Amino acid sequence: MTYCVGLKIDRGLVFMSDTRTNAGIDSISTFRKMHVWEEPGERVIVLMSAGNLATTQSVVSILDERTKSVNERTPTLLETPSMYQTAKLVGNVVKEVIASSSPAGEKADSYFNASFVLGGQIRGTEPRLFMIYPEGNFIESSDDTPFFQVGETKYGKPIIVRTYDKTMSFAETVKLLIVSFDSTLKSNLSVGLPLDLLFYEKDSFRVGLKKRIAQDDPYYRTVSDGWSNALKQAFRSLPDFPES
Repeated sequence: MTYCVGLKIDRGLVFMSDTRTNAGIDSISTFRKMHVWEEPGERVIVLMSAGNLATTQSVVSILDERTKSVNERTPTLLETPSMYQTAKLVGNVVKEVIASSSPAGEKADSYFNASFVLGGQIRGTEPRLFMIYPEGNFIESSDDTPFFQVGETKYGKPIIVRTYDKTMSFAETVKLLIVSFDSTLKSNLSVGLPLDLLFYEKDSFRVGLKKRIAQDDPYYRTVSDGWSNALKQAFRSLPDFPES
């Protein structure tokens, strides 16, 4: 399992993903789940993945190889005219990989499934954020749905829903995501540190801050401990249940 979040604010797009993969309690590894394609001044494309590791790695490898061997297949991620067309391209590759990996008659909801969060901006268009499903179809974020999650979503979602505001600063958004991820980490062993963080600022057409957050990161520890202490204090300040 994994946990990834892509979130749209007025200033741009913020992405965070964990790095844990596991095939049972005795087979736990660390793999990057956030992948970036950048053409400075022209486009930035970010793809985060959850699901079967072989499937997600195959999808990323195919997309990456095509950007380096453009004569073999066009358009590539570096040639698509819009983020919508980019989402369509990724969706088609997802369908290809799952169809070739699955036994005859196996469906996308099988062991080989994978989901993706895709976001970025291409010059001449607005920043956009998509959720791509194992079937290859996708949906786009909106004012009503300004963020997407894949993987182990249930523990971290309530925090984002209660706190998110599109006018948040980048610093506030990172704090929000760290709290969301910290709550998930403490609730599910299949999600783990380190975390990958990326901020893309609208109309910059280059990757902004890109950082890996480890267990000993001082800011992560401050937010994690502060959130736990704040919850304890808030709980104690609530009125007791009346006995009569």
